[in-house]
Amino acid sequence: MSEEEQPEKISEAQKLIYAVIGVFVVGFALVWMSKDDAAKGKGDNAAAAVMRNYVAMQEMATHKCTSIVSEKTGEQVYFPTETKTDKETYVTLIWAGENAQKGGFKTASCTLNGQLGGISELVIDGKEIIKKNI
Repeated sequence: MSEEEQPEKISEAQKLIYAVIGVFVVGFALVWMSKDDAAKGKGDNAAAAVMRNYVAMQEMATHKCTSIVSEKTGEQVYFPTETKTDKETYVTLIWAGENAQKGGFKTASCTLNGQLGGISELVIDGKEIIKKNI
């Protein structure tokens, strides 16, 4: 066999150079694709932020309002009968009393304001217990 018929062998240094170049190409491709995906989904991030804020306010209202209504009325309350909210700034939970004939409360309303970071209004049987203006 002559030298012309034998395939050229690639040295170890050339293999290493090709591997490094390949890693760079794959890295640039991944970065380019992830930036393109992020640009397409800009609206999704805003919607997700609004949803996270709403869920956080709802959880805070459930925790704080339930405990303060129980404290002020002496009755344990669990699930509100009605919820009012604008999904951005406030959550109002309304309970109907179960033991109104035995001296318990008839209705209780508790409003949590997100800007205030706490309870802004508490009304039990038409009597304002807490009223904070923002």
